[in-house]
Amino acid sequence: MSPRRAAELYRAPFPLYTVRLHPRRPLAITAGGGGAAKTGIRNGVHFLQLEQVGGQLSASLLHSHDTETRATMTMALADDFIAAGQDADCHILRFSLQPPPGRGAAGRDAGGEKGPRKRKGPGPATQGETQNQTSEVTVESLHSVRTDFSPDALQKAVRFNADCSLLVTGGADGFLRLWEFPSMKKTLEFKAHDGEIEDIALGPDNKVVTAGRDFQCCVWQRDQLVTGLCWNENLPGIPDKAYRYQACRFGAVEDNAGALRLYTVQVPHKRERRPPPCYLTKWDGRSFLPLLTRPCGSEVVSCLSVSDSGTFLGLGTVTGSVAIHIAFSLQRLYYVKEAHGIVVTDVAFVPESQRGRELLAGNEAALLSVAVDSRCKLHLLPGRRSLPVWLLLLLCAGLIVATILLLQLAFPGFL
Repeated sequence: MSPRRAAELYRAPFPLYTVRLHPRRPLAITAGGGGAAKTGIRNGVHFLQLEQVGGQLSASLLHSHDTETRATMTMALADDFIAAGQDADCHILRFSLQPPPGRGAAGRDAGGEKGPRKRKGPGPATQGETQNQTSEVTVESLHSVRTDFSPDALQKAVRFNADCSLLVTGGADGFLRLWEFPSMKKTLEFKAHDGEIEDIALGPDNKVVTAGRDFQCCVWQRDQLVTGLCWNENLPGIPDKAYRYQACRFGAVEDNAGALRLYTVQVPHKRERRPPPCYLTKWDGRSFLPLLTRPCGSEVVSCLSVSDSGTFLGLGTVTGSVAIHIAFSLQRLYYVKEAHGIVVTDVAFVPESQRGRELLAGNEAALLSVAVDSRCKLHLLPGRRSLPVWLLLLLCAGLIVATILLLQLAFPGFL
């Protein structure tokens, strides 16, 4: 595997904790903060326009939404709605893109927030340095509900279901809470784990998979336990409490529309002088039987993402490295050691919609990573080279002719 480099796409004025990409628009949304009340570092949600400039994928800041004293730690996106986990609460925001009105000399809009300024040429954007753009973002706050009630309350995971009629949250108190969307009426809450919920994935028939710090990964149908996962049942040399589940994601199966896979990441529970490997496990997404488990390196994995087609898995680590694995075999295709140099907090693939393919510009996949170092970086997986059809046909014809000639030499009178 040849050496890789990650391109810096954007740099924020605060630590970044989460990133999402709009499925239909060339738009990336990053969020984070530094605890403004104590540190003076701002908190916010940034809307970035993605485009090809000079053959390179570039990002420019469209809008900076101030979240005051609240840092956004987790985020889910449903069309033009954002569910942002901020401390113990989930804030529902709605954004819209509009043509820009005329601007005054001061470069500020009616709301008083800083407007974008022109940036020449491709390169990483910063908060006050953006490219010309053709639309403006307006953000409206719709709801705020409390989603965690532990002493050190923190919402750690949030997900929409497929039709965006349901929102699921989990946090430090171990409770799973289900909310009607967009009314945010709570329909169900129950204790899912003894300890923090690390991650949530929503599957078929609104089954919910939860990964907890109590060494459990559970499949729920509402508040009924369907099954508990056991990733190491075929690995008897690994004790049950040597590893805990860190992340879980559902993914499609390429060229098989009816199939579904669940992917989980297992990380060592205790740190050792010689760190043991982390593991990736692929499960059947309906029977929840394990299909394949492979080690994925000794760096502790911090986050997981699956591409739209289910072809690739993106991983970030606590030491700042980023990797892309092929979902079929769990083999690593791409790796940048310490791309950030500090914990990678989230990764997300560029969508495989028509607009997303335009942004890929011939690359097979593009992954965005964000970290506490305030940077959003771009990782490109180049398209696999293939021979033209005419050349393949010519090679086949040549092979047939050569075979016939060899047979004629070996067996005179063959023809």
